[in-house]
Amino acid sequence: MVYSQTEHDYFEERKEERRNMVYRDVANYRGIDIYDTAVLGAMFRVPRHAFVINEMQPYAYQNTPLPIGFEQTISQPVIVASMTQLLEAEKEMKILEIGTGSGYQAAILAELGCEVFTIEIVPELGLRAKNTLEKLHYENVRVKVGDGYEGWPEYAPFDRIIVTCAPEQVPAPLKEQLKPGGKIVIPVGSTRSIQFLVVLEKNRKGKLRENIKYPVRFVPMTGKAREK
Repeated sequence: MVYSQTEHDYFEERKEERRNMVYRDVANYRGIDIYDTAVLGAMFRVPRHAFVINEMQPYAYQNTPLPIGFEQTISQPVIVASMTQLLEAEKEMKILEIGTGSGYQAAILAELGCEVFTIEIVPELGLRAKNTLEKLHYENVRVKVGDGYEGWPEYAPFDRIIVTCAPEQVPAPLKEQLKPGGKIVIPVGSTRSIQFLVVLEKNRKGKLRENIKYPVRFVPMTGKAREK
């Protein structure tokens, strides 16, 4: 990740709040073991308050999801940490994210040195996230406004895929765009029933293995996912 001093230096603001959120609340969260020091370090470096709307600024460093408008949320920090840890992303990996939202998850992946391709279906959120990421000089993130159900074939295949909205089934195009040896981390299930965080691993022969982790609550995947 490369950034320079900005007129409004979010990176230097609210560091003690950020430290407490990451190393006190997230690292010690009961029930979800966050042990990856690289993930924790990335979360400490990313100024979460830069991705939070004005009305929610007092709560930016609480370990809780927050509304960002358009019936969407910025995820709870411990869930961001857990999904990133499960992804096992490494420097220079090519990552597809479905559901840009505020851009916070993309920034975490960028801090880990990944090349991030992120898709947001709500135009206003996609543009806002793009502006925020550019303002913070996350040059290794590309933002696209569109329906993430079909993935991003132009840049496939991907080393990792992360989805931050819940379809009722894993979209077939995402499975196809995952490299052999890759992983998908995705919440699956209806908002009317229990959703589970799922990790899909594709072996060298292209076969997928599913590992169900724990129950979660995410906004539903919209667009073509609703037609399936």
